[in-house]
Amino acid sequence: MKNRWTKGVVSLVAAVAVLSTACGSDEAAVGTGDCESVDAVSLQLQWVTQAQFAGYYAAVDNGIYGDYCLDVTVLEGGVDIVPQQQLASGAVDFAVSWVPKALVSREQGADIVNVAQVFQRSGTLQVSWADSGIDDPADFAGKIVGNWGWGNEFELLAGARQAGLDPGSDFDLVGQSFDMLALLSREIDAAQAMIYNEYAQILEAVNPATGALYEASDLSVIDWNDVGTAMLQDAIWASGSRLSDPGYQDITTRFVAASLEGWVHCRDNFDDCVDVVLNNGSALGASHQAWQMNEINNLIWPSDGGVGMMDEDMWAQTVAVATSSGDLEAAPDSGAYTTTYASAAQDTLRAKGIDPAGTMQGSWNPRDIVLNPRGE
Repeated sequence: MKNRWTKGVVSLVAAVAVLSTACGSDEAAVGTGDCESVDAVSLQLQWVTQAQFAGYYAAVDNGIYGDYCLDVTVLEGGVDIVPQQQLASGAVDFAVSWVPKALVSREQGADIVNVAQVFQRSGTLQVSWADSGIDDPADFAGKIVGNWGWGNEFELLAGARQAGLDPGSDFDLVGQSFDMLALLSREIDAAQAMIYNEYAQILEAVNPATGALYEASDLSVIDWNDVGTAMLQDAIWASGSRLSDPGYQDITTRFVAASLEGWVHCRDNFDDCVDVVLNNGSALGASHQAWQMNEINNLIWPSDGGVGMMDEDMWAQTVAVATSSGDLEAAPDSGAYTTTYASAAQDTLRAKGIDPAGTMQGSWNPRDIVLNPRGE
């Protein structure tokens, strides 16, 4: 811890100094587009275009990255793309990835560092029908339980083990596609779902018994935040080896500040960010994206320490769950994350009159979203 603190102080001083000069000649010019030059930057997402990444798209489309003297290319993800490996290989400059997945890659040799913890809460659920008898993880016993794999299953497996169940023998753990068709057809008893995506897909489907859309009362939901096995998810990761370079430190400082300002924009300009995502080619419908934007904001705001700052208790819980389940062989070293860049971003946002925590009265209030059939 001492080494990271010492390095962090030095880097923060350098980062703040760089921010005061990178986009102009004085501190007041930070984030205003007063640029002597513009740096090209690439960001690898972990999935396709959707509101899960709205803050980055908004920062591009609303010129926020440009205000920080950056020209950012946002790259879609997919099943066969591992963002943190793209970053470690040098194919991209930054990546968005869930913390446990990235830590596994880091343990395997990927030199990557968490420089901004965007999501403060987990969005993963296990969803069943209300008549299934599944109300908590102990009820998985004897059931068919779906999961996506690819590291998405860590919370589920930890929750089952915490309930005293062996996933290898006490219930049938099966692969699940990235939709809810297996649950809708009752081929499985419980399905993995993100609260901002697949959960809404059920509520957009027609209940054949009523001819109307399914309702939340038709479902039983296990939220890993309530169970205690929730893990940190979307974070911005940077190259650890490149962070020793002052030029990359400069770019990282500006990139984090601009990205977090993009997320603030989506908090304060909800409808604009839904439109931004749709205009960037999302295959999902307007009401589905509105639902997703609402739930993504709920995962970020309020952010008591300021958007992008690490919740140390959640970090400790994430590491504890990952190591106890065997997904990680050992806790990561102290260099796995740094608050240097997010802390500098908080100073910049406050200097621009922006609330970085979302705790001010009226700063963020969830909306009631009406879903349409198929999310249209």
